[in-house]
Amino acid sequence: MNLNFLPILEFPQKYDPKYVEEKWYDWWLSQQFFKPCLVRDLEINDKEIFSMVLPPPNVTGTLHLGHALTNSIQDALVRWNRMHGKSVVWVPGSDHAGIATQVVVEKRVWKDKKQTRHDVGREKFIEEVWKWKNQKGNIISDQMKRLGSSLDWSRECFTMDKRLSDAVNEAFVRLHDEGLIYRSNKLVNWSCSLQSAISNIEVENVEIEGKQKFIVPGYEKPVNFGVMTLFKYPVENSDESITVATTRPETMLGDVAVAVNPNDSRYLHLHNHHVIHPIDNRRLPIITDEFVDKEFGTGAVKITPGHDYNDFDIGRKHDLPALTIIDINGRMTNTTEEFDQKRRFDVRWMVVKKLKDLGLFIEERSHAMTLPMCSRSKDIIEPLLKEQWYINCIDMNKKAIQSLQNGELKIVPKNYEKHLIQWLTNTEDWCISRQLWWGHQIPAYRLISPKQSCDLWISGRNEMDAKQKAANKLDISVDYVEVERDEDVLDTWFSSAIFPFSVHGWPQQNDTLSRYYPNSLLETGNDILYMWVARMVILGQKLTGQLPFNQVLLHGILKDAYGRKMSKSLGNVIDPMDVIQGVSLQQLIEKLKDSNLDEKEINKAEQGNKKEFPTGIPECGADALRFTLCSHDFKAGEVSIDRTLFKSNRHFCNKIWQGFRYILSNFGDDFIPSSDFQITDSESLINKWIISQLSNLVLTCDKNFKSYDLHQVALSLHQFWVSQFCDVYLECTKPVFLHGSPDQKQEFREVLYLCIETFLRCLSPFMPFITEELYQRLPDKADKSISICVAPYPTVSRYNYRNITIENKIKEVQTIVSNVLRMKLDYKLKVPKPG
Repeated sequence: MNLNFLPILEFPQKYDPKYVEEKWYDWWLSQQFFKPCLVRDLEINDKEIFSMVLPPPNVTGTLHLGHALTNSIQDALVRWNRMHGKSVVWVPGSDHAGIATQVVVEKRVWKDKKQTRHDVGREKFIEEVWKWKNQKGNIISDQMKRLGSSLDWSRECFTMDKRLSDAVNEAFVRLHDEGLIYRSNKLVNWSCSLQSAISNIEVENVEIEGKQKFIVPGYEKPVNFGVMTLFKYPVENSDESITVATTRPETMLGDVAVAVNPNDSRYLHLHNHHVIHPIDNRRLPIITDEFVDKEFGTGAVKITPGHDYNDFDIGRKHDLPALTIIDINGRMTNTTEEFDQKRRFDVRWMVVKKLKDLGLFIEERSHAMTLPMCSRSKDIIEPLLKEQWYINCIDMNKKAIQSLQNGELKIVPKNYEKHLIQWLTNTEDWCISRQLWWGHQIPAYRLISPKQSCDLWISGRNEMDAKQKAANKLDISVDYVEVERDEDVLDTWFSSAIFPFSVHGWPQQNDTLSRYYPNSLLETGNDILYMWVARMVILGQKLTGQLPFNQVLLHGILKDAYGRKMSKSLGNVIDPMDVIQGVSLQQLIEKLKDSNLDEKEINKAEQGNKKEFPTGIPECGADALRFTLCSHDFKAGEVSIDRTLFKSNRHFCNKIWQGFRYILSNFGDDFIPSSDFQITDSESLINKWIISQLSNLVLTCDKNFKSYDLHQVALSLHQFWVSQFCDVYLECTKPVFLHGSPDQKQEFREVLYLCIETFLRCLSPFMPFITEELYQRLPDKADKSISICVAPYPTVSRYNYRNITIENKIKEVQTIVSNVLRMKLDYKLKVPKPG
């Protein structure tokens, strides 16, 4: 290892984040401080390992403030553990983010070329996505370096790298061979805009109180929702009718029955009868089922198994057909010539008009409802019957629940353990196939030859592997086997679920995997507890026989100072690079215009920017950004960021800088700190006091790092430096350095060195750049480390100088001084000039 120091230049008078931060990261990399190797200044305990993976950011774009929060929290913990002498591995990576990236690139292609992905073609479109990935992936890596993230870049990976893709295929094949992955024809959440199924977690359930218009992709005008339509079904061979209600009149074209409660006296005489469908004259049975609430509405329910989850279950129970009347494009199909190939929400009002013409329409009412919306495209979800791949999670979920209940897996904050257990208990099988072009193509092959009575699907690590498995199954020569690979891709969360072990080389059993897996900790946002954390737990236990980690630390969702979710369309999104290097209002607006937002959203965001950042964002630097983010209680469900704190903490950096300049000026050129300086009872009262406060700082940092209360660590560091060290102690040193004896000055220099050197080490996990800059400017000492990155973190056992009695004495003095100053102001007293 090259252990050369960087040359230390003249000490600038003012703190300049650009000057401080521009050189240290490259030097840290050159010294290999971020690799789990022996470092001269720390006794690395080879058995004590701290391993963690960075939740791989999506290559949909550059990092946002949420990523900066994740990086700041994780890097603080990583640096703290490294300074405690552990062998630390923190793995960087990025995620291909199937749906999200495909949507972003589709928007970009449309914006640049006015072409859809279908116009471009699959092969060319995938080339466009790879271009996007390479561009954004490099920017993301650079941004993480600008943040100071001490990642081991030699382990950097992408979820579609060959090594990780091979691991994805292996995981699928193993689960399929065991019968846990299966193919089935079920209702799925279909996004007509994406032309793909999406998971329940990717559905945004929007609560509306009544009639409300929404913009739906593909429609020129907003569409009404929250309207209940009541209409009549004529009873066969009778003058009677049954009234039903629906918020989706277009689906009545796929009705196959009307259900009533068997104990509802109003309909007892109609049991085993039929109603006549008024549009195509089909006979629909009147069925009885206790799921129907006879007190709700008319007590009669239309049944559409092909487009409603509850109706699908009822249909299976009563052996009813499931008619598909809406296709993958959101257009009507298998209905009548009048409606076929028309858009589903256009047919909505057409059906209502038809019912009115037939005299069967009763009324429309405003109605509160939950509107299922695709979180990516904002399209309204259409339940469709599609053949998809699923994972049977029942037994895996039970094992995960057991790990939570017996304490083997812990979640911080603890209340999320209950939420996860509840979700694991109630969740359905996981639909893992997506009808996308970008992603891991499913390693499943349909047998083409010899032909079978029904589809035979074989999983394989490659085509030849699948052919051989098919040949073995059919007891024929592989030469007679032809297969065709499924064109669908896997849910992004499938590859993400095996990330904690695939990054270490799984399925190969190597030293890296055995050494760094399971991970010591997973830190991530609470919004992906179910999407990611749960899936990692169940697949980790299943495929490796171990939990992927024993502890999970969750941080809250970032909101702005007004409690609003950060959104580009609101103009309240903060780019961490803008905080680090500063940005004008005009530059913010130009960045909006270069984004994928439509013109309306750009105008709205521009107004938001003008309100939020009327003069732009001043240059604050990475240290101020990191410290600000960590100074919030991130374990809360939501984290509201006040942008003014970035500037305040930049001032805090300057306060540290100026305090350090004062200290250096009083060290002089010939001061050499004692290597065996010991605290005795001979020190002055104020020195004993600041050493006691320093000991309390070390105790507070140690306690709160261990409990992940980083905001308390940040608060104690700020209070110590500003309120105790600068405002009180440094003021008390001035008379000593002006008039004190040589022995007094030496004592104060030793205490100053102890305080500043200890403080910098305590602060380093949050502010790595300024602490390195100042640490390197400290006078050399026999046991001084090559870098603050690998200097030992202050420990409670080394700083056991807390003295409450002395602290109380100084507190009394401070109270007296404060009262005198207040009286001076109250009585408008002036201090007489000497002489």
